[in-house]
Amino acid sequence: MTHSYYKSSGIKGPRPFAGVGGAHILSRGVFGFLRQRGICAFLAVPLLALGFASNVSAQQHSAGDLAYDIAILQGLDKVTARVVTIEAPVGVPVHVGALEVVARACKKRRPEDQPESAAFLDVWELRPDQPATGLFRGWMFASSPALSAMEHPVYDLWVLDCRNAKGR
Repeated sequence: MTHSYYKSSGIKGPRPFAGVGGAHILSRGVFGFLRQRGICAFLAVPLLALGFASNVSAQQHSAGDLAYDIAILQGLDKVTARVVTIEAPVGVPVHVGALEVVARACKKRRPEDQPESAAFLDVWELRPDQPATGLFRGWMFASSPALSAMEHPVYDLWVLDCRNAKGR
Protein backbone atom coordinates (compact mmCIF):
# COMPACT_ATOMS: atom_id res chain seq x y z
CA MET A 1 0.00 0.00 0.00
CA THR A 2 1.27 3.46 -0.90
CA HIS A 3 0.78 6.26 1.59
CA SER A 4 -0.78 9.57 0.42
CA TYR A 5 2.45 11.38 1.35
CA TYR A 6 4.29 9.27 -1.21
CA LYS A 7 1.58 9.82 -3.83
CA SER A 8 1.80 13.60 -3.48
CA SER A 9 5.60 13.58 -3.64
CA GLY A 10 5.77 11.32 -6.68
CA ILE A 11 7.54 8.45 -4.91
CA LYS A 12 6.35 5.07 -6.19
CA GLY A 13 6.38 1.68 -4.56
CA PRO A 14 5.73 0.45 -1.05
CA ARG A 15 6.65 2.51 1.96
CA PRO A 16 10.06 1.69 3.37
CA PHE A 17 9.96 0.01 6.78
CA ALA A 18 6.28 -0.89 6.28
CA GLY A 19 5.09 -3.06 9.12
CA VAL A 20 8.05 -2.29 11.36
CA GLY A 21 6.93 -0.93 14.74
CA GLY A 22 7.49 2.80 15.08
CA ALA A 23 8.94 3.07 11.59
CA HIS A 24 5.92 4.99 10.33
CA ILE A 25 7.78 8.09 11.52
CA LEU A 26 10.81 7.17 9.42
CA SER A 27 8.79 6.28 6.35
CA ARG A 28 7.30 9.76 6.00
CA GLY A 29 10.06 11.65 7.67
CA VAL A 30 9.78 13.42 10.97
CA PHE A 31 8.27 16.56 9.43
CA GLY A 32 5.56 14.53 7.67
CA PHE A 33 4.75 12.77 10.93
CA LEU A 34 4.48 16.10 12.79
CA ARG A 35 2.55 17.77 9.95
CA GLN A 36 -0.04 14.99 10.11
CA ARG A 37 -0.52 15.81 13.80
CA GLY A 38 -0.91 19.53 13.12
CA ILE A 39 2.53 20.69 14.26
CA CYS A 40 4.07 23.38 12.02
CA ALA A 41 7.49 22.67 10.55
CA PHE A 42 9.09 25.74 12.14
CA LEU A 43 8.04 24.41 15.56
CA ALA A 44 9.18 20.86 14.84
CA VAL A 45 12.92 21.42 15.24
CA PRO A 46 12.70 23.16 18.65
CA LEU A 47 10.18 20.55 19.85
CA LEU A 48 12.42 17.72 18.76
CA ALA A 49 15.46 19.40 20.29
CA LEU A 50 13.59 19.90 23.56
CA GLY A 51 12.42 16.28 23.47
CA PHE A 52 15.93 14.96 23.01
CA ALA A 53 17.34 17.47 25.50
CA SER A 54 14.74 16.53 28.10
CA ASN A 55 15.99 12.94 28.10
CA VAL A 56 19.55 14.14 28.58
CA SER A 57 18.64 16.84 31.08
CA ALA A 58 16.53 14.43 33.12
CA GLN A 59 19.64 12.34 33.64
CA GLN A 60 21.84 15.36 34.35
CA HIS A 61 19.38 16.99 36.75
CA SER A 62 19.10 13.89 38.90
CA ALA A 63 21.84 15.29 41.15
CA GLY A 64 20.05 18.67 41.23
CA ASP A 65 21.03 22.11 40.10
CA LEU A 66 22.55 24.68 42.41
CA ALA A 67 20.41 27.72 43.29
CA TYR A 68 22.04 31.15 43.41
CA ASP A 69 21.05 34.56 44.82
CA ILE A 70 21.88 36.84 41.90
CA ALA A 71 21.21 36.61 38.17
CA ILE A 72 23.82 38.35 36.01
CA LEU A 73 22.02 39.71 32.96
CA GLN A 74 23.07 41.81 30.03
CA GLY A 75 20.83 44.28 28.26
CA LEU A 76 21.09 46.13 24.96
CA ASP A 77 19.32 49.37 24.12
CA LYS A 78 19.00 49.03 20.35
CA VAL A 79 18.42 52.76 19.83
CA THR A 80 21.54 54.02 21.62
CA ALA A 81 23.60 50.81 21.19
CA ARG A 82 24.33 50.91 24.93
CA VAL A 83 25.12 47.56 26.55
CA VAL A 84 24.53 47.22 30.27
CA THR A 85 25.43 44.42 32.69
CA ILE A 86 22.80 44.01 35.41
CA GLU A 87 22.98 42.21 38.73
CA ALA A 88 19.41 41.18 39.56
CA PRO A 89 18.98 39.75 43.07
CA VAL A 90 16.34 37.01 43.15
CA GLY A 91 12.93 38.47 44.03
CA VAL A 92 14.00 42.14 43.76
CA PRO A 93 12.75 44.35 40.88
CA VAL A 94 15.54 45.92 38.82
CA HIS A 95 14.96 48.69 36.28
CA VAL A 96 16.66 48.77 32.88
CA GLY A 97 15.45 51.71 30.82
CA ALA A 98 11.68 51.35 30.57
CA LEU A 99 11.82 47.69 31.65
CA GLU A 100 11.31 46.20 35.09
CA VAL A 101 12.99 42.82 35.54
CA VAL A 102 12.44 40.42 38.42
CA ALA A 103 14.60 37.31 38.63
CA ARG A 104 12.45 34.62 40.31
CA ALA A 105 15.18 31.95 40.31
CA CYS A 106 18.73 31.54 39.11
CA LYS A 107 20.23 28.07 38.76
CA LYS A 108 23.49 26.62 37.61
CA ARG A 109 24.51 23.06 36.93
CA ARG A 110 26.94 21.36 39.25
CA PRO A 111 30.65 21.77 38.36
CA GLU A 112 30.96 18.15 37.20
CA ASP A 113 28.12 18.59 34.66
CA GLN A 114 28.16 20.46 31.37
CA PRO A 115 28.16 24.21 32.21
CA GLU A 116 24.77 25.94 32.06
CA SER A 117 23.18 28.90 33.81
CA ALA A 118 19.48 29.64 33.66
CA ALA A 119 17.24 32.27 35.21
CA PHE A 120 13.46 32.44 35.52
CA LEU A 121 12.58 36.04 34.70
CA ASP A 122 9.52 38.28 34.74
CA VAL A 123 9.90 41.32 32.49
CA TRP A 124 7.44 44.22 32.25
CA GLU A 125 7.49 47.41 30.24
CA LEU A 126 6.63 50.51 32.29
CA ARG A 127 5.12 53.48 30.48
CA PRO A 128 3.94 56.72 32.09
CA ASP A 129 0.16 56.89 32.65
CA GLN A 130 -0.34 53.30 31.46
CA PRO A 131 -0.50 49.98 33.24
CA ALA A 132 2.60 47.77 33.11
CA THR A 133 2.74 45.46 30.09
CA GLY A 134 4.05 41.93 30.59
CA LEU A 135 6.74 41.19 27.99
CA PHE A 136 8.31 37.95 29.13
CA ARG A 137 7.88 35.28 31.77
CA GLY A 138 9.99 32.15 31.64
CA TRP A 139 13.41 30.55 31.73
CA MET A 140 16.32 32.09 29.84
CA PHE A 141 19.44 30.02 29.27
CA ALA A 142 22.95 31.47 29.07
CA SER A 143 24.12 28.91 26.50
CA SER A 144 21.11 29.41 24.18
CA PRO A 145 19.74 32.95 24.42
CA ALA A 146 17.61 32.53 21.29
CA LEU A 147 15.84 29.46 22.68
CA SER A 148 13.67 31.60 24.93
CA ALA A 149 14.14 35.19 23.87
CA MET A 150 12.34 38.34 24.95
CA GLU A 151 10.77 40.14 21.98
CA HIS A 152 10.96 43.93 22.20
CA PRO A 153 11.62 46.61 19.54
CA VAL A 154 14.02 48.64 21.72
CA TYR A 155 15.56 46.26 24.29
CA ASP A 156 17.28 42.89 24.23
CA LEU A 157 17.94 41.04 27.46
CA TRP A 158 19.83 37.81 28.09
CA VAL A 159 21.35 35.77 30.93
CA LEU A 160 25.11 35.64 31.44
CA ASP A 161 25.57 33.80 34.73
CA CYS A 162 24.37 33.19 38.29
CA ARG A 163 26.29 33.88 41.47
CA ASN A 164 25.77 34.19 45.21
CA ALA A 165 25.91 37.37 47.23
CA LYS A 166 29.38 38.13 48.58
CA GLY A 167 28.44 37.19 52.17
CA ARG A 168 27.35 33.66 51.22
